[in-house]
Parts: sequence; C-alpha cells; structure tokens
Amino acid sequence: MDWSLIEQKLESLRRSIQRVKEKCPKNAAALGSDYDAQDILSLNLTRAVQMCVDIGTHLVARSEYPPPATMGKTFDILCESGIITADLANRLKKAVGFRNLAVHNYESINWAIVFAIATAHLQDFEEFAKAVVRLNDK
Repeated sequence: MDWSLIEQKLESLRRSIQRVKEKCPKNAAALGSDYDAQDILSLNLTRAVQMCVDIGTHLVARSEYPPPATMGKTFDILCESGIITADLANRLKKAVGFRNLAVHNYESINWAIVFAIATAHLQDFEEFAKAVVRLNDK
C-alpha cells in the first residue's frame, strides 16, 4: 500500500477541514450573504469529501473487494472490511450527496445546510482520518 500517497491525501483533508473552521461565519444567515465564505466552505467541504473517497478507493483497491460502483459504495465496503463503522459510513455517504449537489447544482445550495455541515459534521472527516491512520499503525 502506498502510505505516502495516503498521507498526502490525509494532509490535504486536514487543510480543507482547517480552512472551513477558519472561514466559517458565525451563523447561517451570515454565510448566506457572504459569497467569499460560500466559495471557501463549499470548495473545501467538497475537497474533504473527495479526499475521503480517494483514500477509501485506494484502500479498497488493495483488498479482495471489487471496485465500488459509486462514491458512496466506497464507504460501505470500508465498513464491511471493518475499517470504519456503519454509522460513519452512512454519514460519509450523506457527505457524498452534498458533494454531488455542490459540484453539479451549485446555484441551488442551501447555505443553512452547508453551515450545519461546517459546524456540526467536520468531525466525520476527522473520524475517517483517524480510522485510516489506525490502519497504518497496525
């Protein structure tokens, strides 16, 4: 397994999470009117999701499981293989849904939902990163 590649992606994930923490306004209404914050949060949340998918896909490729058909399926396979919990897999699959909306329908993003993700769900990405690091420790 190419742990240097995974470590690079984990660092990118960490930076994305940090940018969201640094640039998140005080409330959803402020985010709704701050175009710069909208761009920074949506871009970095999208990157965070993508980094988790990329890392997960890399881990799946080194397993006996077939390649995932969808981004969300990546997390199901990681759950089946015991790398992450079912609860975390479900939360990350919801994050993939957000990513798809942000990438394909940016103009229809609900900024209150983005604010909720930025303030209450960053730990999902951190929990994923910790699970991956534990694999390297084994």
